[in-house]
Amino acid sequence: MDRAADTIENLTFDELRLGQRAQLVRTLTMADIQAFALVSGDLNPAHLDPEYAEGTRFHGVIAHGMWAGALISSVLGTEFPGPGTIYVAQDLQFHGPVHVGDTLTVTVTVTAKHEATRGVTLDCEVRNQRGEQVVTGRAEVRAPVHKVVRPRPALPQLHLFDPGARLREWLNSLAGAAAVRCAVVHPCDEPSLRGALDAATQGLITPVLVGPVVRLQALAKSLGLDLSGCQLVDVPHSHAAAAQAAALAASGEVAMLMKGSLHTDELMQAVLAEPRLRTGRRMSHVFRFDVPAYPKPLLVTDAAINIVPTLEVKADIIRNAITLAQALGVARPRVAILSAVETVTPRIASTLDAAALCKMADRGQISGAVLDGPLAFDNAISAEAARIKGIDSPVSGQADILIVPDLEAGNMLAKQLEYLAGASSCGVVLGARVPIALTSRADPPDARVASAALAALLARQAAPEAAA
Repeated sequence: MDRAADTIENLTFDELRLGQRAQLVRTLTMADIQAFALVSGDLNPAHLDPEYAEGTRFHGVIAHGMWAGALISSVLGTEFPGPGTIYVAQDLQFHGPVHVGDTLTVTVTVTAKHEATRGVTLDCEVRNQRGEQVVTGRAEVRAPVHKVVRPRPALPQLHLFDPGARLREWLNSLAGAAAVRCAVVHPCDEPSLRGALDAATQGLITPVLVGPVVRLQALAKSLGLDLSGCQLVDVPHSHAAAAQAAALAASGEVAMLMKGSLHTDELMQAVLAEPRLRTGRRMSHVFRFDVPAYPKPLLVTDAAINIVPTLEVKADIIRNAITLAQALGVARPRVAILSAVETVTPRIASTLDAAALCKMADRGQISGAVLDGPLAFDNAISAEAARIKGIDSPVSGQADILIVPDLEAGNMLAKQLEYLAGASSCGVVLGARVPIALTSRADPPDARVASAALAALLARQAAPEAAA
């Protein structure tokens, strides 16, 4: 059948002949299985859980049986006989499993025509790439009487993603590393306490819970959580918890801090007030995002601590982000310095800062990365957007780090990535003697676990002996 690719054309009852056939070839992907599960609601673990599926007699994930049935329906409704076809009956026999990567050939053949009803009987067969029958059956349809030629419908693209899948993959890659002693500061609500204990269960930290002990014990009891493996440091309130945790870090008793249910300002003021935690570098926060539409982790800084950073502070923000990127395995990260435009103009101060920061990198004042800016967000993330605008950049479309002009821009960008783009996030503060896992009070326990993982990774690299 020779049909234009941009149209759908049927075969009428009178055009069909006995023995006439049509075929469809399709290779099964895991995305096909997930899409079918979403549409059908069939969540059988034989199709979706590799660990479970490996223990079945099929030794691996297999397609839903009706996926092959849907391919038969696709042939009948789209091509043969095509538009106007009415399904009357379908029987199917399933002879073997279909695994991810199998290529199926679907064949439907006309075996009978019924003039009185315009009915057509078709044999249906599905074979895999080895020629093995996996499905057979018979379809009864009413074939169209009138010729139909229609434009092929334009469908929306289907994007399947698990917002936390890449984040979990990264967390799994850290398995086996030594746990790091961590002061968890005032974990007096469920997300912060559960997040700390989950991080401990995953072997990331050995928690030292700093807070009102009676309150912590009552909370744990109400949630059914076990504190027996945790050191408890009793303090009366959140201010005291922050000060005590900073003192523990300064004395080397813990190698990292983790924010609990207190405000960020309380914790950071306590850290700043402890001279032994200071370094020669400004403290700054870095988000790590797994964005479904971006092929690699993306670091965004600073969206939490420095409100309107000066040029000097921005230089430290970049240095801190480079340190984190390298700890994550990016030897020479690409840094995009963001502004509203990609040209240097005195009317927008952030473009002047971007140009100066790039020159600082040229002179070796900022090292270990490739910097470019000013770049607007689109041409930082998209090489195609940069090409259209005539921008020749070693960073465009490949950015590992986004440097925002100020906290307001960073905060809005970070929340847009999380709430509109489906990104998974975690964050850490660098620039002090110990890393600080800093989370939002709205973050769920898994985000807190991921932030603990970031801080623990940095703590181990800074001082391997810090592991518990």
